[in-house]
Amino acid sequence: MVGGVMLLGLLGVVVPGVPGPWLVWAAMLWWSLHEQTGAAWVLLVGSTAVLLINQVIVWLLPARRLRDVGVNRRMAAYAGAGALVGFFLVPVVGAVPGFIGGIYGTERKRLGGHGQAKAATRAVMRAAGTSMLVELFGCLLVVGAWIVAVTAA
Repeated sequence: MVGGVMLLGLLGVVVPGVPGPWLVWAAMLWWSLHEQTGAAWVLLVGSTAVLLINQVIVWLLPARRLRDVGVNRRMAAYAGAGALVGFFLVPVVGAVPGFIGGIYGTERKRLGGHGQAKAATRAVMRAAGTSMLVELFGCLLVVGAWIVAVTAA
């Protein structure tokens, strides 16, 4: 159940209106209260710190309008899926190229050419991708740490 809530939280990062980091943190809190071990409490404190720092970074990034650069739900879904796949293929650092690759793939399919897709990907990353990527990366770090803790126990 905790894993399902964390997955919902990861999806919530790319779906507007769903509080992704809060869901990931709430799942971690629930797991820590259920386990009540030293490792669980350390993981809760660490995830709290990571998600708080993550929120500060997101708030410091400039706010832009998503629709003005052509961001739609399909692009957000492909970018999130790319980050998730990349995170597990190349642990932790693979989330960044996976996220950007998801955006590029969507734009390449929509626009047809490499040059146009590359320019559109850069525009999307400037407009909103950076803040979404930062938020998703923080949540992936917390979920990854939880997976390591669960499998090690």
